This record gives sequence, structure tokens and C-alpha cells, in this order.
Amino acid sequence: MNIGVLALQGSVAEHLKLITSVNKKIGAVPVRTIDELATVDGLIIPGGESTTLRKLMDDFNLYTPIRERIVAGMPVWGTCAGLILLADRIEGERPYFALLDVDVKRNAYGRQADSFVAEGDFAGMYINMVFIRAPMITRVGGGVDVLAEHNGTPVAVRQGHILATSFHPEMCPRDSRVHKYFCNMVESKE
Repeated sequence: MNIGVLALQGSVAEHLKLITSVNKKIGAVPVRTIDELATVDGLIIPGGESTTLRKLMDDFNLYTPIRERIVAGMPVWGTCAGLILLADRIEGERPYFALLDVDVKRNAYGRQADSFVAEGDFAGMYINMVFIRAPMITRVGGGVDVLAEHNGTPVAVRQGHILATSFHPEMCPRDSRVHKYFCNMVESKE
């Protein structure tokens, strides 16, 4: 079993390392091509710059194969920019995958200089949450479960096989519990 990390831009190495550390039965592989995508059972769309990720996925002809795999039930986790790409609605712009029933507002937690770490409950686990130019979830659809909040606003959600976080769990290298949560999602699909 393999979990892929979309390796076009963003915090790829950090996700790969954490996936490898939590479950020795699951391989962690970078995904840059359609052939690499075909080898994975789950996919992480990392943080980075969502506009750049859109352009690169289009340039590498990855949009359709990724979307088809997600629609077919492949577990996917979007962190920060990945959340933006999965959202049904994005304030002021056209959605990309439009598979997660949430509305988001880009960079709602401030600029790079405004980055911060908060603590909170994620699905019953008390964790650190690193916010870097993070999107805010402004609306959650009826079929979406809120897994974590910050100041009363959802920052982690799950809709079936789709997981999304406004924050960056990969920036807490000593805490792999959110990665383990995603590994369990992938394993339970088998």
C-alpha cells in the first residue's frame, strides 16, 4: 500500500517523512506523473501556493486523473493550499476540484509574517496546529464533519474519504498523529 504526496510544490518532504514514520506497512511516494499517481492508494495535496499548484497540475495533465481517482473513492487529504483546491467554493475565484462541501477564504489568517501555532482538539487528540497564510473555512456543508476548530472556526474537516486541514500538521515533525489518522483512512478503504 502506498500514500502519494503531490510533489509539484509545497511541503512534500515533510509529509513523506511523517507517513513513513507512522506506518511501516505503507510506502510514501512523491507523485509528479500520471504513472506515479496510478501506484498510490491515497493522496496528500500539500500546502504551498494553490495558484501555482493549479497551473502545475494543468501543465502535467494531472487534474483529470486526480479528480477521477478522488471521485472513485481514493482517500485524499488537502493541507492549506490542498484545502483550497478541494473546496466547492473559494471566495473571489473559481474552484478547482470542487469535491469538498465547504466555502473557503484564502489567506484569511494573515500574511506569512502573521504565521502562528495554536493548540486544539483534533478528533479527540490535543495537537499543535501551525497556520501559515492559512485559508479559513467559512461554511461547512451538511455532510461534512468538523474535526477541529480554532476560536470557533472549523480548521479540519472530513467528508467521507476527503480530509482537509487549514493548518500544517507536517510542520510538527515530532507529532505524527494527524498523518496516522490519514493512514487509517487509507487502510480502511482496502
